[in-house]
Amino acid sequence: MARSTARKRALNTLYEADEKGQDILSLLDERIAVPGVQSPLPDYAIEIVRGVADHLRDIDATLNEYSTGWKVRRMAVVDRNILRIAAWEIMYNPEVPDKVAIDEALGLAKTLCDDDAPAFIHGLLSAVCAGIQQRQSEQEAAEQLARQSALAESEIADTAAADSDAAAADSAAADSDAADADAVESAAAESANEESVDDESAAVSGTSEADASADAANVDDESVDDESADGETHGESVSNN
Repeated sequence: MARSTARKRALNTLYEADEKGQDILSLLDERIAVPGVQSPLPDYAIEIVRGVADHLRDIDATLNEYSTGWKVRRMAVVDRNILRIAAWEIMYNPEVPDKVAIDEALGLAKTLCDDDAPAFIHGLLSAVCAGIQQRQSEQEAAEQLARQSALAESEIADTAAADSDAAAADSAAADSDAADADAVESAAAESANEESVDDESAAVSGTSEADASADAANVDDESVDDESADGETHGESVSNN
């Protein structure tokens, strides 16, 4: 069944519930169970009625926001339910282009409403479309700004991390240079200590050798003196004889 017919059947259900002050979904359940003399409700008519019932508060709030004349509660019953159907399609059914939703609402209004209703409905639904598009644009701009901000923060963080890594590398290099300098200084000190020890050893060795030579010389002198004394003693002994 054509969607235009489904919209008309959905309007009949919404209108009846509004006139009776009955819950929309409860009346919908009745019409689905007992269609009466009419044919069963089309699937799209059921989808419209349920969608309007589920989002009724937001739909009415949006219509009130953009209406420059009558608020929803003061509109004619048929007018506000035509608006509710079109607003649901504009706000919650992406399969239906905004222009189609408006044109279908105008077709119902020209048939069922007062002469001045189509212009009012057209103006209000056009304002709703413009407002939604503006909100979407603002939301997209905000999301783009958030992405750019996040990217900038990420770049700043990356730069800071790179700087930190470079500083750490410089510090490590400085520590390595200091360690190398300490090692060289330690090696030089150790070498100097070894040379000092060698010099002391050489001095001690030289002293010991000198002492040994002196002792040897003293021994030789004493031996010569003893031999000389012995010679003299022997000479004296021969002379006396």
